[in-house]
Amino acid sequence: MNEARPVLDRNAAAALIEPLTEIVIRAGAAILAVNRSAMKVDGKIDGSPVTEADLAADRIIAEGLAQVASDIPSLSEERAQQATLPCKDSFFLIDPLDGTKEFVAGRNEFTVNLALVTHGTPLLGIISAPALGLIWRGIVGRGAERLTLGKGKPLMMPVRTRPCPPRGEPWTVAVSRLHGDARTEAFIAERPGAVRCELGSAVKFGRVAEGGVDIYPRLSPTSEWDVAAGHAVVAAAGGRITDSTGAALVFGTGRKDFIVPEFIAWGDPKASV
Repeated sequence: MNEARPVLDRNAAAALIEPLTEIVIRAGAAILAVNRSAMKVDGKIDGSPVTEADLAADRIIAEGLAQVASDIPSLSEERAQQATLPCKDSFFLIDPLDGTKEFVAGRNEFTVNLALVTHGTPLLGIISAPALGLIWRGIVGRGAERLTLGKGKPLMMPVRTRPCPPRGEPWTVAVSRLHGDARTEAFIAERPGAVRCELGSAVKFGRVAEGGVDIYPRLSPTSEWDVAAGHAVVAAAGGRITDSTGAALVFGTGRKDFIVPEFIAWGDPKASV
């Protein structure tokens, strides 16, 4: 990834978003086709689970990207050991099945995440929740939308984040069902009366983008592929993503194990830490 590569801008992203969405939809269909009650669940070195559904989705995405954007490098959770970073130009950042634990447990809040990152910043993001029949997608500077899948053409609705609550009114906070931590709880406690909305996977970013919740803080480590697509979607919908000091996140720099130490997804870009 160190050699000169194409640098994709908003116009290029706009030309790619439909074929990329189709790839993500096919990956979601492959996940839904897996029999969860009979599948084999393996463990990775870090202890996280991987299933045949993760691998099937990853294969479909890799094949699709090779057809529509073969000159753009990609980094997938399932092939991270093959990546060479840093990447200074444009690359795809993928989680073929975000929320594998939710998937294994039989819940519906798992997603397929695909982001296009340019110069370290997510430019395009697609989050598909196949079991919910929903896709959130957006291009930063061009807006975001939610697609509802069903028979026939998907129903599209523009989405926008919402302003933070007036002083004295409670915040609605997206929190992980499975990954709580003390720092995040302390952050939430600073907003008296905050209403917790438990959600799985990158669905939390989608709910911020569409104005269903005000904020999604995670002040503990996670991976770049868990965050990048949601970063782009929330930013495209009018929000912003920072660390706990208000600084921007940067992706693809070669950080050890592709870790994002912390982040806060703000629905209101004027809100502060």
